[in-house]
Amino acid sequence: MSLDLAVLRAAHDRIRPYIKRTPVLTNEALDTARGARLSFKCENLQAAGAFKSRGACNAVFSLTDAEAAHGVVTHSSGNHAAALARAAQLRGIAAHIVMPAGSPQSKVRNVTGYGGRITFCEPGLNAREAACARLAAETGAILVHPFDDLRVIAGQGTATVELLEDVPDLDFVLCPVGGGGLLTGTAVGGQAAPAGQARSSASSPRSPTTSPSRSAPVKRISIPTPATIADGLRTNCTGEINLPLILQYVDDIVTVSEEAIVAAMRELWEKLHLVIEPSAAVPYAALLENKFPFAGKKNRPHPHRRQRRPRVAAVAEEVASEIARDRTRTCKPCGEGF
Repeated sequence: MSLDLAVLRAAHDRIRPYIKRTPVLTNEALDTARGARLSFKCENLQAAGAFKSRGACNAVFSLTDAEAAHGVVTHSSGNHAAALARAAQLRGIAAHIVMPAGSPQSKVRNVTGYGGRITFCEPGLNAREAACARLAAETGAILVHPFDDLRVIAGQGTATVELLEDVPDLDFVLCPVGGGGLLTGTAVGGQAAPAGQARSSASSPRSPTTSPSRSAPVKRISIPTPATIADGLRTNCTGEINLPLILQYVDDIVTVSEEAIVAAMRELWEKLHLVIEPSAAVPYAALLENKFPFAGKKNRPHPHRRQRRPRVAAVAEEVASEIARDRTRTCKPCGEGF
């Protein structure tokens, strides 16, 4: 399966009965403060509370009857878990969800409320993947990865397809990035803009997981799980499927501070009266920290859109430097390393 705009539009037709077409909000005060016309796609109002419902529904309803007969399985402690449980319930099949022991009870209730069958495991990616593989072998369930799955990526990209139908003259489309599923779908969906003019960019808490190197060949690396309030972005490695597409389509990736994330949540509540999770506030946090040159921009095709190369490589050196510094830091009271 390849991924292009036609695939995203087919995914949109497939999942249309099972998702909400979320509104796009604007605010004059925010436009004035940031020096640009801003449009907010409110996926916090999506079914199950997040854009993850798009990818989960596309994955589940893409399955043949024979594939779906034994259900689906995934590992997630957050929005993907609830979204997949909901999608499976809508199709009338089982959803096996691997969650780390100690997951917040609110998240556990979200999954069980949609009929998800939870298996708890030790914290850590290796334990989650091992438990997932064991369940798939025992039940015959189909794995639906939270972000490294083309069906999921195509579903996430339908949010941008809708956004550009409602606001077709956008110059930039921003989204948060963790494992890269939403970012990849967003970047491909950005081709729906007239002449493919909408540049796709992403923001992440400090030490992002999307971190290709300047040198060839580009390879994926794992980093320690970031300590951030944006818990939905605490992945430690970009998806294997996602990375080549990110390099092909994404123009820029920046990092933001924890303070900016909190400030963004507060400002969007005050101006838009929206309560959003920290991960959703990360793109606006990048605007608060002036990470993108938006001031004074008009909606027009970028003259060099086809020649631009992603700046994502520049992030790798920042990440490597931060990790190196963290590994050499020590606690002054006890002398132990962090």
